[in-house]
Amino acid sequence: MEHKHIYDEQGRQLCCTLEDKINNQTALLADATLTSIQDGNRKEHNHEQDHDHDHEHAHQAGQSIRFFLPAIISGALLLLVLGLDHVITTTWFQGWIRLAGYTAAYLPVGFPVVREAFVSIRKGNIFSEFFLMTLATIGAFAIGEYPEAVAVMLFYAVGEIFQTLAVSRAKASIKSLLDQRPDEVMVLVDAQARTMKASAVEPGAIVQLRAGEQLALDGILLSETGFFNTAALTGESKPDRKAKDDTVLAGMINLDQTVEVKVTAGFSNTKLSRILQLVQEATTQKAPTELFIRKFARIYTPIVVLLAVLLCLLPYFFVADYIFREWLYKALVFLVISCPCALVISIPLGYFGGIGAAGKQGILFKGGQFLDRMAGIEHVVMDKTGTITEGIFEVQEVVFKPGYDQQDILAMISALESHSTHPVARAIQQFAGRLPAEISVKEAREISGHGLTGRVQDKVLLVGNFKLMDQFGIIYDTEPGQLVYTTIAVAYDDRYIGYITIADRIKPDARLCVDRLTALSVKTTILSGDKASVVKEVAATLGVAEAFGDLLPEDKVDKVKAIKATGESVCFIGDGINDAPVIAVSDVGMAMGGLGSDAAIETADVVIQDDKPGKIPLAINISKQTKKVVWQNIALAFGVKIMVLALGAGGIATMWEAVFADVGVALLAILNAVRLQHITFK
Repeated sequence: MEHKHIYDEQGRQLCCTLEDKINNQTALLADATLTSIQDGNRKEHNHEQDHDHDHEHAHQAGQSIRFFLPAIISGALLLLVLGLDHVITTTWFQGWIRLAGYTAAYLPVGFPVVREAFVSIRKGNIFSEFFLMTLATIGAFAIGEYPEAVAVMLFYAVGEIFQTLAVSRAKASIKSLLDQRPDEVMVLVDAQARTMKASAVEPGAIVQLRAGEQLALDGILLSETGFFNTAALTGESKPDRKAKDDTVLAGMINLDQTVEVKVTAGFSNTKLSRILQLVQEATTQKAPTELFIRKFARIYTPIVVLLAVLLCLLPYFFVADYIFREWLYKALVFLVISCPCALVISIPLGYFGGIGAAGKQGILFKGGQFLDRMAGIEHVVMDKTGTITEGIFEVQEVVFKPGYDQQDILAMISALESHSTHPVARAIQQFAGRLPAEISVKEAREISGHGLTGRVQDKVLLVGNFKLMDQFGIIYDTEPGQLVYTTIAVAYDDRYIGYITIADRIKPDARLCVDRLTALSVKTTILSGDKASVVKEVAATLGVAEAFGDLLPEDKVDKVKAIKATGESVCFIGDGINDAPVIAVSDVGMAMGGLGSDAAIETADVVIQDDKPGKIPLAINISKQTKKVVWQNIALAFGVKIMVLALGAGGIATMWEAVFADVGVALLAILNAVRLQHITFK
């Protein structure tokens, strides 16, 4: 997408139409994300770069002074000429000298706007914001209302300054989420650490990360333990302990001793890279309210100019004591009041503020339209495993028949399970502890969807579900349907000897999530492919009324479609590749982005970067607050303008009231939108 940027000599961004103004606000943030992605955070702490950093700050300070200088000069000159005009009694400050004084105060802030009005006219865009301001202020000069003309341009310039500062703050909020990965990494080659460009490192390489350094690539931790700051991905700086073979992601900062990481993804394919791309795309996605304002801006300005002309000329035919100067002044007041600055500035800024506020909490909205949709969600449907449970299985119960030593049997089972990478196998191994050295397994074989078989101490050991028992003709006296959790049956030497139950651990904030959704009057449902009894047990623990298990991906889609058919807006939250279809059909699709599948993250409209279900009601709350601020600004802008327009048409409101109705309301709307970035969402 090509964005048109026009700047005045002070560096303030100008644009030719009201639609361009909206587009350029978006461009500011889109360009910021792109620049941040390209530049990264190239920090090396040496004297030369510290000097460059200080020089850059000095340069930025100079730019800031130049940015404010026109408004400062204009304001000082306006105060001076007002003093000469109304306070100090002078005979010489009359006629052309008085005109020259006010013109001098007008030019620093008025000339750039007048120039852009002519530029836009040459390009065929006659009815621009700059045309409105130019027409109103030159008309005010023509009828001798010099102070009002200067004040209109001065306050307009101040409004532009506040606008730019507000957008910069929103831009900085979003940039804080962006790429700060180092350019170079230390790669171990033949046991020697060598510096390489991060973009050149291939998967499989071993990276050495020292304390205080930031990881540039996704990988698996090879060291026994490590402590990491995960703020770049989750929005939280609380240290996260990682153990050997745990996944570590680009953007994490090593807080402890030197660790080694095996790279699993190239520089451009890391999870953080995908998040950066999503952030960049989010700033270009328009909410329905923004799209309405764009269409509104195309027809609004010509109508305003036509109404102003009619307000000036039509009374000639209906008013007996018609005075052209008085009705021209009313028309000029009408023009100033009618400038839709508050709308075209504050509405996009409101959505940027919402996206930035959510980003600080580790929640990524892919566009303003999803803030709108999320605010109206009535029903949240959640997957179980990996969404409200941790996806980490734990042994719940071990039941063996009398005469079998539990420790001996567990040791044999653990030895057999060491031949599998299934999460259930890892849970049993962790529960059983260290294996005795004398136990060996022969002829180990994994039967897909059933379990494991092998010879231990020259006897056949079967570990799996009851289908495995049926397959080998093992007679068992346990009723599988009466057991709530996932059950692992065990047979040894052709005899059924008992079972082990396995359950997934519920996330600590899952109950809080459900309680807060209930407080927001949002219904909750759990859908899962897991065993129905397990799903219902989890639902009962969390206080969820509806829960369905034993579902295939297409069954989840059907359930969500059935809820939507009742007229309720649905948000589905999942993390697996099998959740991508149901995420796509829901009104708002949400993915757990920490360890969620790429398919789910790409399909989702909202991504929770730290996998915490407590962020679900938080996302809804932020959306509601954002929509509230946007509509407050719309009501404020239209309400004040309509009131002052009525007063202006009746001759009661002057140019000073018009300035407040235009720039004053714009400033209030901007401050209201910026407030989103400071709200603490609980």
